[in-house]
Amino acid sequence: MSRIRSAALQSKVMSAGDAAALITPGSTVGMSGFTGSGYPKAVPTALAARMEAAHERGEAFRLKVWTGASTGPELDGALAKADGIEFRLPYNSDPIAREKINNGEMEYLDMHLSQVAPVAWQGFLGPLDAAVVEVSGVTADGELIPSSSVGNNKTWLDRAGKIILEVNRWQNPALEGMHDIYYGTALPPARVPIPLVRSDQRIGQPTFRVDPDRIAAIVETDAPDRNLPFAAPDASARAIAGHLIEFLQHEVKLGRIPATLLPLQSGVGNIANAVMAGLNDSPFEGLTAYTEVLQDGMLDMLETGKLTVASATAFSLSPEAAARLNDEMAAFRSKIILRPQEISNHPELIRRLGCIAMNGMIEADIYGNVNSTNVMGSRIQNGIGGSGDFARNAYISVFMSPSTAKGGKISAITPMASHVDHITQDVQVIVTEQGLADLRGLSPKQRAKVIIQNCGHPDYRDALADYHARALAGSYGLQTPHLLPEALSWHQRFIETGSMRA
Repeated sequence: MSRIRSAALQSKVMSAGDAAALITPGSTVGMSGFTGSGYPKAVPTALAARMEAAHERGEAFRLKVWTGASTGPELDGALAKADGIEFRLPYNSDPIAREKINNGEMEYLDMHLSQVAPVAWQGFLGPLDAAVVEVSGVTADGELIPSSSVGNNKTWLDRAGKIILEVNRWQNPALEGMHDIYYGTALPPARVPIPLVRSDQRIGQPTFRVDPDRIAAIVETDAPDRNLPFAAPDASARAIAGHLIEFLQHEVKLGRIPATLLPLQSGVGNIANAVMAGLNDSPFEGLTAYTEVLQDGMLDMLETGKLTVASATAFSLSPEAAARLNDEMAAFRSKIILRPQEISNHPELIRRLGCIAMNGMIEADIYGNVNSTNVMGSRIQNGIGGSGDFARNAYISVFMSPSTAKGGKISAITPMASHVDHITQDVQVIVTEQGLADLRGLSPKQRAKVIIQNCGHPDYRDALADYHARALAGSYGLQTPHLLPEALSWHQRFIETGSMRA
């Protein structure tokens, strides 16, 4: 049965190949998708085939691609393999695209996710020629029922010159009513306060509005989202979760946060998922989430009732959890709210709600500067995502990582971060399996002692302490002491030898 309930729009149904033919080389295209959920599958695959054919004829065919965040192999992977992306924003996790970015074959703009929609409206990136957006259905009056992610779809639908829809029958029809699409944002000087004061509050409508005359094509699909499995929490992840839960219990005991905590934000990954599993087994009750993605751990917490509501912009679930959610969507609909990412990641709302932000990192230096994007300072891993939106504005900002990587050849705590995404002023707590460093109210030198002692791996702890002691004796200044000739020597040693160990 067709999910297109609008008789007027049924005439615009066509094949993915015909729809892809409407996108011309050199175009800027906004596509749906956020962490492997709700991205178009058929049209990008057909586009990639057109690109490969054009390249075989010696013709140029590349696009500028904007999305919500990462997508799936049928989009980023297919277009990157076809050498069809000349410019990409704001986040990528596809391995083929990552390699092209790091080889200098694709331009990449890594952005705070909350800033993408305002930047698109400001217009200095140029016009948005087309939007390719997955939806789960079309209502009788032509409004669009969002899919398993919202991301920047509202902005793409509002801004694009032409719109191509993928109506995906695989998405559960019970998604209808789960979304909260707010149409009150504007650029200055017309900007007004966003009237949201609780995670469970709805301030918009459940569908997208769009002028039907701007819809150029509709493609019907039945393809699943491609989400990756999470590893079972290992001893390191469980230790990180334990340190963090003990810290939160201490904060409650001191009266700094309520017994129900504050709205939780969790980044993507195995450690973040392990923290959610730990919270599900903790004594805390009546928890809420105001985050950008809903992972397996939060889904489990919603099932047990530990978490009463989760506000996000997308799902980021393992295949097993995605199937479970799809089977039980009607039961979850009252507990989950999916919003545009300009709302889910809005700095003012994060600060108003007082979120507890918990994000991963690649490395932190001894003064608490955090690198969450670039390995050895120059090779992009994924991107900053929403971690900056939350870290700078959270009530408590936490960054987590095992203390070593690559079998102990890399220390996650280094004398100086090789790249900085989150300055020391935005980092309040660092956690590794070794322990937790509460950095609030500490000067840089005080931070260094706590980070080295509590978070550094024993294999590197003495070397970190030695560096700091020598920096105290020989630095140009003593506010944030560094020995510049060797501050990044650990990273150079890894590049040259394959290990940071001396």
